[in-house]
Amino acid sequence: MNQINKLNINTTERWIITFTVMLVTIIEVLDMTIVNVSLPTMTGELGATSDQITWVLTSYIVASAIMMPLTGFLVTSFGRKKVLITSIIGFLIASMLCGLSTSLGEIVLFRTLQGVFGALLVPLSQYILNDIFSKEEQGKAMAIWGIGIMIAPVVGPTLGGYITDALSWRWIFYMNLPVCLISLVLAWGFIKETATKQLKIDWLGLSLMATAVGCLQIFLDRGNTSDWFHSKFIVIVCLIWIFALIAFVIRGIGKSDNIINFSLFKNRNFTAATIMLAVFGVGIFGIIAVMPLMLEHLMGYSSELAGLLMLPRGIAAAVGMAMAAILMKRIDIRWAIFAGIVASAYGSYLMCQFNLQTSFAAMVWPSVVLGFGTGLFFVPLSTAALTSLSEKDAAEGAGLFNFARNLGGSIGISLLSTLITREAQINWNRLAGHGYLTNYHFRHWLQVKHLIATSPLAISQLIAVIAKQSSMIAFLDSYWAVTISFIAMLPLILLMRKIKEQDHKMSI
Repeated sequence: MNQINKLNINTTERWIITFTVMLVTIIEVLDMTIVNVSLPTMTGELGATSDQITWVLTSYIVASAIMMPLTGFLVTSFGRKKVLITSIIGFLIASMLCGLSTSLGEIVLFRTLQGVFGALLVPLSQYILNDIFSKEEQGKAMAIWGIGIMIAPVVGPTLGGYITDALSWRWIFYMNLPVCLISLVLAWGFIKETATKQLKIDWLGLSLMATAVGCLQIFLDRGNTSDWFHSKFIVIVCLIWIFALIAFVIRGIGKSDNIINFSLFKNRNFTAATIMLAVFGVGIFGIIAVMPLMLEHLMGYSSELAGLLMLPRGIAAAVGMAMAAILMKRIDIRWAIFAGIVASAYGSYLMCQFNLQTSFAAMVWPSVVLGFGTGLFFVPLSTAALTSLSEKDAAEGAGLFNFARNLGGSIGISLLSTLITREAQINWNRLAGHGYLTNYHFRHWLQVKHLIATSPLAISQLIAVIAKQSSMIAFLDSYWAVTISFIAMLPLILLMRKIKEQDHKMSI
């Protein structure tokens, strides 16, 4: 008897379940970015400094990163329905408490709880979709799931800015309540429970993992603002992270009851896909984070206009996912991954051609190409990662796979922010060195502006021009870094085995 008969899932129920997990996926991913634009408003109302308020973001990211790898352990111990319902209820309550917060300490605490419960929603949704769709529909399932993963971070800042201006930052959290209630009712009625098995909790392993992951996320999230190793706090956090990670890995290798099953990484497809997703996350989430800064700070775009420019990328990603689902039925899945990487690299390469005079329309096409490549890449990669795992390892695999995405995103945001900061200063020094009267271009600029080199007005305008140009070059350097990182993933495809029908062990 196949799985669909055992679970008695008909077509209608399957699509209701799909809608349910899509809701929780979108709302969880959205909450990672929607708060960003509201931080200045929250700073005043909660009596925090600009440095302190960033813990509203850090607390969520750290809590989410610690919990996500535990997905398999919790599903095996309690069953996927109980874990999903508990996560939805916890996320709902935490969201409500975030909206009611009156101090920095309160909102950081409740954002931590929100991250704890929200972390499991994304890997659980991916695991459930893989479990209820047949092998012929795996691409379709991943395309549906990927829409929430890829579009939510794009629309998050725009939606957050609109809600903050029109209502209040508190409604960013209150809007989760009706979505969670709908998801809760549907999950209760339609999600089928899985068999459970009591596992011994490895408290030492859990502590080491939580310490390593938490310190790594704090290191990445706070490093740039704290000037990295010039900060004693960052140095201490880094040392604790290294010690905890080494101890966790050495202790966990070959340990059958380790909190993380390292044997999953013996699967070449899963390992290669997980590494590729982490690298891809560095690039795509890094761009999502820094591009609005370029548009708003250098090119004078409003938050709404900057968000509008990023929307075509989300639409193109959805089209790319739909295309990937079709291609996977006709060609080797590895070729689909290859096409997605090449398209993404070409899109980021086109972004390397931007300048301060680039029009809105001219920036849309690179965003569309990048978004299409993202969708084309993400769907077959997710399928390759999970369909070759056994059913008992699927939940844990989904947790680790999504952890790689989050980790890559954190690294990307941190690295690109640091690169832009450092490169802007280097470019400033380089460009300022050309401001001498024997330089023909400098003299021509003075003539066009009708300025005298020694006048205060000329100096102030020159400083402003150099500052903008040096920052623009720094952004372009970051896009070049992303392009190179995408291309560097291509050899990893060679490590992947061709996915055959018998590899779809999770199929129904």
